[in-house]
Amino acid sequence: MTEQRIGIIDIGSNSIRLVIYERTALGAYRVVDSSKQAGRLSDQIDKHDRLNEAAAERLVTTLRHFRLLCQHHGAGRVRTVATAAIRNAVNRDDVVGHLQRETGMEIEILSGEQEAAYGFLGMINTMAIRDGFLIDIGGGSTELSLFRDGRLRRSYSFPFGCVNLAKAYAPKGMLEDPGLQELEAYILHAIDTEPWIKEFPGLPLVGVGGTVRSAAKIHQAKTKYPLPLTHNYEMDNGEMDSLFGELRSLPLDKRKKTPGLSKDRADLIVPGLAILRCFSRAVQASNYLVCGAGLRDGLFYDSLLQEGSRLDDVLEYSIANLQALYPDVPQGHVGQVNRLAMQLYETLRPACDLDKDASIWLHTASSLFRIGASIDYYHYAKHTFYLMTNSRLNGLSHRGIILASAIASYKNKSGARHLHHAYQPPLQEQDLDLIYRLGTLLQLAIALDRSKSQLIGSLNIEISSTKLLLTADSATAPLDMERKEVESMAADFKKVWGIVPILL
Repeated sequence: MTEQRIGIIDIGSNSIRLVIYERTALGAYRVVDSSKQAGRLSDQIDKHDRLNEAAAERLVTTLRHFRLLCQHHGAGRVRTVATAAIRNAVNRDDVVGHLQRETGMEIEILSGEQEAAYGFLGMINTMAIRDGFLIDIGGGSTELSLFRDGRLRRSYSFPFGCVNLAKAYAPKGMLEDPGLQELEAYILHAIDTEPWIKEFPGLPLVGVGGTVRSAAKIHQAKTKYPLPLTHNYEMDNGEMDSLFGELRSLPLDKRKKTPGLSKDRADLIVPGLAILRCFSRAVQASNYLVCGAGLRDGLFYDSLLQEGSRLDDVLEYSIANLQALYPDVPQGHVGQVNRLAMQLYETLRPACDLDKDASIWLHTASSLFRIGASIDYYHYAKHTFYLMTNSRLNGLSHRGIILASAIASYKNKSGARHLHHAYQPPLQEQDLDLIYRLGTLLQLAIALDRSKSQLIGSLNIEISSTKLLLTADSATAPLDMERKEVESMAADFKKVWGIVPILL
């Protein structure tokens, strides 16, 4: 497989964005550059629904700049799409023709249904969720989709977003009570034209786009949330309502100083959240989930992934992607440790009451525990923790990411206590014992392949009173190094599990 790079340009109603993705020769993908320019195209539509010439010329300048970035990075393909502002303009053909002549780029105008489908693809390939509603609040349109059992079932594109509703109901960024009442009545009337929206109560509402990401960042700043990640961040209805009320009450100049909120979105966040809350009430959502992936990610999956646009297992793909990004990791050793760790877990699991997802966290940890060695072997545990918590480890909740990272980097109880204290929330009180147990179990699995030679072909495990008897039925060489390593960590293992591991 050869290295491939692709640029995705999204001409949105509020902003124009570029993301350049790379798929490496080993099959991993990553973002190598991104850029954003404010557009406010929905603000540039006149009373005759025409996009004005000045906005089109500014767009030409932005696209030329993005084209240069793509050329600099050697992107073999650039895919440029336009959404609601251009899609709904009566002079869209003239605008697109002008853009294509001046930039040499082919511009795809996405229908509302296509926009929803690509947004869904970006979400479903990055979150382990099977049922819910997906909402994408743009500048000039809002797409709502219903998905069940991981499949897109219904979708509809509404012709309003945070920019054009701000223009109509929130002059100078302030949404007063009369404006809020009119805005909500307008949205709820539009929702009533699609009866299916109210037929599936109690599902989560997954949000993509700048409005929900900003809400998550503001809430995280307010609560001093320790994980620098908005993807898969959860908020309940009360928290969102409270945040909306606080922001709406602030004058625009003070709102611009809100931690977590970018200044260019200060006048849009309140109308955007008003839209979000209307849809949440209409679908009777159980809670909110923030998705950091969306349209551009969906276009990437559709354009470049050779195995198809839909991933069979989001977490496994994410683990494999991280492994491929750090190819210096000894894969034979990691595979052996993973196999032994999961075998030990299945044997010891009946002896304690562990969370139902414990096997998932241990599997993730035992697959990635060595990636930190690509930075510094002597301190690889702390680098592993950093890489796991700051990479897009899709398919896990925030709690799951921290737990898997803490297990992967486990060295002793003292370090585990420090992490547990620093990451509450999302960690829970009972998670400290889980980190102890699975962390020492992983350390035992690592000890059983200390030579990194995969000498143990088959391991027999037996619990006998206060001993954990380990017999290698088909060792390919003497296990002197492994036996010594097991002996050195036996005391720590006993403190946690109450039994002494012995490699016979």
